[in-house]
Amino acid sequence: MADVEASVRDLVNRDRDCTERAQAQMDLRRKIDLLIGEWKASGGGGVLPTSATGCVFVR
Repeated sequence: MADVEASVRDLVNRDRDCTERAQAQMDLRRKIDLLIGEWKASGGGGVLPTSATGCVFVR
């Protein structure tokens, strides 16, 4: 996901259209939210890595 975020940032910084990459980024975030929801529903209760480690941030 970090590579997609960097790609969007790069396109924005160069004043380019980032629609497709931004959509891909939002799709990844939705998928991660879904996976976390499934994990919690199946009894997952441990602490997940945070965004500081370059992984998922759980709200």
